[in-house]
Amino acid sequence: MNNLLILIQCKDSVGLVTNITRVLAQHKLNIVAMREFVDETENKFFTRIACSGIIAYNSVLEQELVDVLPADASVRLVTQTEKNIAVLVTKEFHCLADLLVRTHFKTLGAIVKCVIGNHPTLQEFAEKLGVPFFYVDHENKSRDEFEQEISQLLTNYELDYIVLAKFMRILSPEFIEHYPNKIINIHHSFLPAFIGASPYKQAFDRGVKIIGATAHFVTNNLDEGPIISQQTIHVNHTLNAKQMAVAGREIEKAVLSKALEQVLEDRVFISGNKTIVFE
Repeated sequence: MNNLLILIQCKDSVGLVTNITRVLAQHKLNIVAMREFVDETENKFFTRIACSGIIAYNSVLEQELVDVLPADASVRLVTQTEKNIAVLVTKEFHCLADLLVRTHFKTLGAIVKCVIGNHPTLQEFAEKLGVPFFYVDHENKSRDEFEQEISQLLTNYELDYIVLAKFMRILSPEFIEHYPNKIINIHHSFLPAFIGASPYKQAFDRGVKIIGATAHFVTNNLDEGPIISQQTIHVNHTLNAKQMAVAGREIEKAVLSKALEQVLEDRVFISGNKTIVFE
């Protein structure tokens, strides 16, 4: 028996679920779980179907599904259970540590193929856990040269996603375009509040009573890509900006971990600048 995930995104129309389940029944696939959502504003239909059964020809099944769906439907058949990721870091350890520990104990749902840092601070830690670390200095070179070095390293691996685990560099549109919907960032604020640098300082200056973290896909618009997961915690007037940053570390790694869990299990659909997440 094989396990199969079917991910469909298309225009909404009458009879979609009936047409889809008929095709699956013809292939003698048993539906283990099925979630669907209709965005009535955009007239879009989304579904995630977990199936079991003997799957002989995925391409045939995919084409038959396309044939019963509206034009321009997106159909993905997923059999790969464990993804490959690369992690980009600067100096902060908490998010990387969480990912590497989860990888070591096989609870992340992915293999961290390499860590790339623009400082060597985390090299010893990564290598102690058996993960290759590459130091790419960003000083005394252009952003293009810096990103070309990173890209060259990434081409050595077959990657599903790139994770920015407190990687404090702004990536160029050219770099982002090369990995569409494949770069995931953890931002240390409850977006859309406090976009850009020093969000805890911004939050302190504003006198907020909650701080948060946001995991999102990276686009050309700084910190404005489709949001995957968010959480907040309460703070008060006794905390300065530095203390807020310390308090925020736990929520940062929790939000990133949750977002990656959802993405790696293929529970996230991107629709424009929004996501549909089947939890």
